[in-house]
Amino acid sequence: MQTTILYIGRDTEITVVMNRLLNARPEWKGICVCTDEEAIEICKEQHIDLVLLGNGIDATCEKALRAKLNGLKPGLKIIQHYGGGSGLLYGEIMTALN
Repeated sequence: MQTTILYIGRDTEITVVMNRLLNARPEWKGICVCTDEEAIEICKEQHIDLVLLGNGIDATCEKALRAKLNGLKPGLKIIQHYGGGSGLLYGEIMTALN
């Protein structure tokens, strides 16, 4: 069974890279967006196992986004990811899921 990971970041180029990294593993399905509105719609329509918050999301937006996403899916795991290599990304995801 695939783990569905939603990445939310503000930088389009980084979002493209994250999409490639997340979807490179057959056990993961990565969905990558740049706006809170897109993220909320995806959470309404699809099962999401984990949310990664990327760069460019300020503290106020992060707080509001966490509240909205947890309101839609109580207990949804949401972690911050601000960069690093694919090994770090893998470690962060596996730690959050276990």
